Amino acid sequence: MDYLFEMLVLALTWALINNFVLHYFVGICPFIGVSRRVDMAFGMGCAVTFVITIAALLSWLITYYVLRAGAPLTTLLSGGKTLDLSILNYTVYIFVIAGSVQFLEMYIRKFFRPLYKAFGVFLPLITTNCAILFACLEIMKHVCAINDPLGGLVPSLVLAAFGGIGFMIAIVIMAGIREELDHCDVPKSLRGAGITLITAGILALAFMGFTGVDRGLQQLLQDKEQVAESAAAPAGQNN
Repeated sequence: MDYLFEMLVLALTWALINNFVLHYFVGICPFIGVSRRVDMAFGMGCAVTFVITIAALLSWLITYYVLRAGAPLTTLLSGGKTLDLSILNYTVYIFVIAGSVQFLEMYIRKFFRPLYKAFGVFLPLITTNCAILFACLEIMKHVCAINDPLGGLVPSLVLAAFGGIGFMIAIVIMAGIREELDHCDVPKSLRGAGITLITAGILALAFMGFTGVDRGLQQLLQDKEQVAESAAAPAGQNN
């Protein structure tokens, strides 16, 4: 139960509190470019979530078994020598992301032709979405650290998947606001990129309201554990 609660807190952290777009300001290009309509924004959010999860899985496997210092596969192939290939992280991750996007593009083109036509040039641009590379680098940081509880496969997938969901939440909210702004009397000097960036800044301020929610949930769990221990202590003494 404690492990599931920790994963729930981790999911909430990366979806809302440490939102890729509104907290770390990565993935801004598709966030601005594909947020004109809600349906397209939702489709892009789903595509990014799928790609970021696949890329995170492959990146974790490659980092854990090949790239990190003392990786088992690298040690085996080098005859027992400890090698650190983490200098290749950026290059390997970019190839992994590009391959994942190519697989997604072929899948959508075959089974979801209208969605493929709606994406247009934006689908290949997922390759250059720095939010996906950022997630892979965050996973690498935890995997390469010593005794980091977030370096496991499950926490890494939770980080990536809910980071993608957080991206989808942000871009869908932005698209909904921009659709409403089309019917508003926006000053001429702010039309286009101006009002879009101002709206994104206000959204980032709004998401700051989630700060501390994860620590509050963790404290709540600790308080429950202390209450349970206190209740069990007298029973043990009576026996």
